Amino acid sequence: MTKATVGRYWHIVTLVVAVVALVLQLILILAGQNVIDASAAANRGEAVRRFLSYFTIQSNFLVAVSMVFIVRGRTESQVFRVVRLASIIGITVTGVVAAVALPPSPNYTTANLLCDRLLHIVVPLLSLVGWLVFGPRGFVRRADILPTLIWPVVWLVATLGLGPLVSWYPYPFLNVTTIGLGRALVNSAGVAILFLALAGLALYADGRLPGARQDDRATQRA
Repeated sequence: MTKATVGRYWHIVTLVVAVVALVLQLILILAGQNVIDASAAANRGEAVRRFLSYFTIQSNFLVAVSMVFIVRGRTESQVFRVVRLASIIGITVTGVVAAVALPPSPNYTTANLLCDRLLHIVVPLLSLVGWLVFGPRGFVRRADILPTLIWPVVWLVATLGLGPLVSWYPYPFLNVTTIGLGRALVNSAGVAILFLALAGLALYADGRLPGARQDDRATQRA
């Protein structure tokens, strides 16, 4: 079995795990289980909105979308490059934050715990290892870094804008009610800087790591 074949299977497994984790999380929330704060919403519509507001959920979704592109061989467009880069950066942040500061609740049921670990640990590991070992390479370009930052910036603006209207924030470090607007803006700037730094690191590493390349032209950065 060639490395390219192993890489394809790896990406398929990553796709399946990400989709299963997202669907399971949503099912548990709609069932009213206290998996994340979305479960405490007044109605199912608000619970789903909160579910979709989490950075972890969006990162896993972008991973799933990028895996669909790769598995189907649809990797020629800038849309793929931007989604791929955003997914790698986002899921890396998700895994690091979960490992350092977000231990699972001791009150989780078995299903809750499984879902939490899939979203916060397994998918980040599968995604990062897959990118580091199998690539594909030649899809991180300077011209794609700013478009990649659109997602986290929009997420931050939407989170801060909706927070006062719905009296809810997905994370304590953005909760204007408890930490104040100034501190929340400083924390937001830190998130944006972290994304930019990781994007730069990905650009540097992409041309030096092993993995299948798009073609000889892909080594040329825009």
